[in-house]
Amino acid sequence: MVSLAASTLSRNFFPNPSRSCTVRALRITLLRLHSKPTTWVPFMPSLKSFSAHFSASNLNMSKSQNETLGSQDDLVVLGIETSCDDTAAAVVRSNGEILSQVVSSQADLLARYGGVAPKMAEGAHMQVIDQVVQDALDKASLTERDLSAIAVTIGPGLSLCLRVGVQKARKIAGSHNLPIVGVHHMEAHALVARLIERDLQFPFMALLISGGHNLLILARDLGHYIQLGTTIDDAIGEAYDKTAKWLGLDMRRSGGPAIEELAREGNAEAVKFSTPMKQHKDCNFSYAGLKTQVRLAIESRSIKEAMCSNAKIPISSASSEDRSSRADIAASFQRVAVLHLEERCERAIEWALKIEPSITHLVVSGGVASNQYVRARLDQVVRKKNLQLVCPPPGLCTDNGVMVAWTGLEHFRIGRYDPPPPANEPEDYVYDLRPRWPLGEEYSEGRSEARSLRTARIHPSLTSLIQASMQQQP
Repeated sequence: MVSLAASTLSRNFFPNPSRSCTVRALRITLLRLHSKPTTWVPFMPSLKSFSAHFSASNLNMSKSQNETLGSQDDLVVLGIETSCDDTAAAVVRSNGEILSQVVSSQADLLARYGGVAPKMAEGAHMQVIDQVVQDALDKASLTERDLSAIAVTIGPGLSLCLRVGVQKARKIAGSHNLPIVGVHHMEAHALVARLIERDLQFPFMALLISGGHNLLILARDLGHYIQLGTTIDDAIGEAYDKTAKWLGLDMRRSGGPAIEELAREGNAEAVKFSTPMKQHKDCNFSYAGLKTQVRLAIESRSIKEAMCSNAKIPISSASSEDRSSRADIAASFQRVAVLHLEERCERAIEWALKIEPSITHLVVSGGVASNQYVRARLDQVVRKKNLQLVCPPPGLCTDNGVMVAWTGLEHFRIGRYDPPPPANEPEDYVYDLRPRWPLGEEYSEGRSEARSLRTARIHPSLTSLIQASMQQQP
């Protein structure tokens, strides 16, 4: 067990002689000494070594994790997010105050390649990561010496992109002797709702929908999640992006907003797409078949040119008749894509209420949750089940540093974090990145035999790792 006591006491916590800074630094010191820190789960290389590394006497998980979020208001965490195509950083205080938020978009690359190109995305992250982090600190009127910890996304996501954020986070943490929290990207999407809705307590349900993920979970406690459903092939955001590209839409805002805008002009009943997985009575998702239906519909309506990678006839140059056809396809696609979400959510709510009858909220987050049509349809589902829908504002639905910082804060305040890394790590240091990393264990009734689900489980889930550590307690 690595203790932070020595490094904590040796650190210069008093960067200036002001009384307020001294008092604040002392509080942070005491918190670190009394929270009985653990070597944070995500950076452990395997479940076996993780279990062997922990001793029960070093764990401090017995306190209720639903205690008031407004305590320990002097904690300040920098969050860094580079899991996909946006470079983001934010500084958040533990009382919920967002001190800064900076996002550098790769919209031009998305438009050029019609989606995310991992190597190009990595290069874009590397070009801006230093400036994004510095801007976040400057806008918060803070320096690294004012921080309590660094939080960074380590998975799931694209390995090349994750590496950029983790390397930057460890460099800052090592140079300034700061603890570091490895954050699960999907957990961050779920927990940011607790920053916005301060009355949101565990347990609650969450639907997390983005370009790479469709996930229905039951959040029983911090770090304890049950997976009710996931995608067995493509996520809804991927389907939106491909449809937008094939229809010749402007991809600089990503496919979701472009499809939603064009769909307002169309007839959602014009094209009779089939709802995916009607015969499967589970909560899993599939959008690969719907993508094929869209492609065939575009070809049959003689707007094949729009499907070319360079969009020979973009929507802005389409004739009135052609634009109308594309709008009908967009509207029909969106209706069925979201209907698939509705059906899965209805069943998942029933399952979740069997496990936790006290559930009162469904959180919908992730980039696709910015779609107003999606929100409106899911709100109807939730109301029928006598639940309340919680959606973060659009700026906190898409990938951002605020959700990473807040999730880091939630874990940090109960002692889940890593000690500061070495100040000078070698350039060839191998980071523990988790591009495929389940959030929770599959619910028995929803377990799928799909090959894609089995091969995706490269790492033990976040929930299983935390539960393994808690079993070590006397």
